[in-house]
Amino acid sequence: MFPVLPLVKEVTTSVIEEFKVLGHVLVPVEAADAEGIKNAFSVINVSVLDLKGELSVEAGIKLLDAGAAKIFTSVEQVNALAEAGVGPSRLVSVDDKDVDSEANSGVLLKDGGEGCKEFAKSLEKKLVKTGGAKVCYALGIDDPKIDIGPAIAVIEAEKVNAELAALFAASRLTTDRPDGLYTTLVVDQDDKALGLVYSSDESIKEAIRTQTGVYQSRRHGLWYKGATSGCTQQLLRLDLDCDSDCLKAVVVQKDAFCHNNTVTCFGEERGVSAMEKTLISRKINAPQGSYTARLFNDEKLLNAKIMEEAEELCEAKSKDEVAWEAADLIYFAMTKLAREGVSWADVENNLDAKARKISRRKGDAKPKWENQQEAKTEKYEKKVEPVDATGEIKMARVDAVNAKPEEITKVLSRPSQSTDNIMKLVLPIIDDVRKRGDKALIDFTAKFEKAQLSSPVLEAPFPEKLMELSDEIRSAIDLSIANVEKFHAAQVSTSALEVETAKGVICSRFARPIESVGLYIPGGTAVLPSTALMLGVPAKVAGCKNIVIATPPRSDGTPTPEVVYVANKVGAKKIVLAGGAQAVASMAYGTESVPKVDKIMGPGNQFVTAAKMYVQNDTTALVSIDMPAGPSEVLVVADKTANPAFVASDLLSQAEHGVDSQVILLAVDLSEEKLSAIEKEVHEQAMRLPRVEIVRKCIAHSTTLQVKTIEQAMDLSNQYGPEHLILQIENASSHVRLVNNAGSVFVGPYSPESCGDYSSGTNHTLPTYGYAKMYSGVNTGTFQKHITSQELTAEGLKNIGNAVMTLAEVEGLHAHRNAVQVRLDAL
Repeated sequence: MFPVLPLVKEVTTSVIEEFKVLGHVLVPVEAADAEGIKNAFSVINVSVLDLKGELSVEAGIKLLDAGAAKIFTSVEQVNALAEAGVGPSRLVSVDDKDVDSEANSGVLLKDGGEGCKEFAKSLEKKLVKTGGAKVCYALGIDDPKIDIGPAIAVIEAEKVNAELAALFAASRLTTDRPDGLYTTLVVDQDDKALGLVYSSDESIKEAIRTQTGVYQSRRHGLWYKGATSGCTQQLLRLDLDCDSDCLKAVVVQKDAFCHNNTVTCFGEERGVSAMEKTLISRKINAPQGSYTARLFNDEKLLNAKIMEEAEELCEAKSKDEVAWEAADLIYFAMTKLAREGVSWADVENNLDAKARKISRRKGDAKPKWENQQEAKTEKYEKKVEPVDATGEIKMARVDAVNAKPEEITKVLSRPSQSTDNIMKLVLPIIDDVRKRGDKALIDFTAKFEKAQLSSPVLEAPFPEKLMELSDEIRSAIDLSIANVEKFHAAQVSTSALEVETAKGVICSRFARPIESVGLYIPGGTAVLPSTALMLGVPAKVAGCKNIVIATPPRSDGTPTPEVVYVANKVGAKKIVLAGGAQAVASMAYGTESVPKVDKIMGPGNQFVTAAKMYVQNDTTALVSIDMPAGPSEVLVVADKTANPAFVASDLLSQAEHGVDSQVILLAVDLSEEKLSAIEKEVHEQAMRLPRVEIVRKCIAHSTTLQVKTIEQAMDLSNQYGPEHLILQIENASSHVRLVNNAGSVFVGPYSPESCGDYSSGTNHTLPTYGYAKMYSGVNTGTFQKHITSQELTAEGLKNIGNAVMTLAEVEGLHAHRNAVQVRLDAL
């Protein structure tokens, strides 16, 4: 607080303007009115002086509600106000010698002469229970040469000028600098530090006089901030810290404060202040296609987005989800502020004003919103079916023979995914990685993986200590790599395809590896070295020159040793220590350490999938992906020859992936005894699994469809298009011909899906969510592109030239026709 408190006759516009830099004025109670205090609040603190103690409790609370900082009144009235619920920080007792009183935050001495210094020192040792030390105010001391210690001088406003205020500040400030300059912290109106400077008695006086940023240069004398650069400051307020060894200047900074052309000397702005500046910039000059500019110009859209985000914040549950939704709401709310010319400082003033209210309203919601919430809660409670944590783990049954078509459609449908909601979480991450590169990756890894990194990548060759594995695990990985390599190497085209389509016209097609590929290896609830080898081996076989692997690190900042071992085996050049949308963005656009890739492969959760789909459609990224992805899924077709234990194990091996995994059993003409045997095995095997709780929740929404024939089963399977299709039926291999839509097929009783996941040789990165109807699983061709060529002889040109020219003319492309004509004319 500044060591001078002007006592004004009334609060007028000119008074506010004259003393705002000092931050505080005192007005006699007879001249105090709630409206005037409220109008002054955003600029200066106004306190009320009631020397006679005649202010009623009701009137006092009204003034405090209007924004009065403090009421200076008699001991009796202070106690009465305290009993009415007014906190000590808002009350100052007049001539109260009880330094231990808990009702006030300070004492005003009407005679601030003899004994003031000692009393002020004893008072400041007493702490207010709501925070801060007690303050002594000395009335009638207008000579800075009179030593009143840490007391605040209350001086009639007519006597207060820049010189007197500066002298009082100088009498209070201390410094241990040989040059006598005072350390000065410069902050903006949000109290964010801009930088450190020095002040002198002269610079303080000049700053108060001009109400601008004026400091003392150690080499050049008085320094009028921005006089040459144009980066001027409007001085809002001067404060002293609690020890009086630092001056604080609160300013409105125009453009950059730092000589490095940044707003602060402490690096980049973050959070709300950075967002506000960006929004103001967009309002003045938005780039082509700016979404923010669209919001500025479409009030209806902006209002709808604010209400939408508020609703989603209400529905958010987890800590991260609440944070994301709150950030979205704040963005749209701040866009509304910028659109209407309201600053964040205006919002903070309103928050401060609300904080000063003593009277409180009941605060109930308007009936319109209360009724909506009740309806939504009722709907939600009806929709959510809790899973019995102690009951039998059992799939539902549906008789497909007698069921209505819509019932079967419902069983075969996947859970809907709200792309809009997901993209609202993903897009800010992608944008942040594009803007801040490595720093954004490091920040996101700290946030989501709780890992502190100095660099977001590991460079090959990878340290041996990061690949420490048992011989058993190494052998298992080596066997799997060998089998996957053998199968995928067989898919490589060794020669170009050549066809003579007409005499003298040779058309050919040949494969070339995609030069740079990014492989995403999920983390989460399981360690997945198998995904690393399923993506890395085909990339190596295809001949990709630059293999980049991205995987979330453990909390100690290192990737799992199994993944590092595979990365080393397949010749990966870098491991990006990041997961989620941020990993995808880093590989799509590149950062300081992560090279941009041409294609991104690998499974992931809905956020990874959303990020992959987004970057694939962003022409500035120039990147493709393998396929969209959803939760893991399996469809098992079983007839009377199937072993119930085998069937159950295949269902459970997929169910343990996650609660959203899809598990379907097509039971072909099975008896009740056979079905019960399978259900019994499902429960008993599940109860022995470490991930039984995940399995329980997955099986709770899984279904057995009872069908009569293999043909009916295969029709339903093709309609569903499963990621994994398991045929546990008689003569299973003879029915593979009926498969039209599936990621991978597991044929017969001894072909569990687990073998395809790890070691048989086929690839386990497969289309899910029904995408098996139009996508293949990852294969060697995924890492290649095919190029066509044609070579025509003169005879060939004669044979097809007329047809080319005719069609070119039909399409109005005369230069196309001419390219043939000039050649024919030359023959």
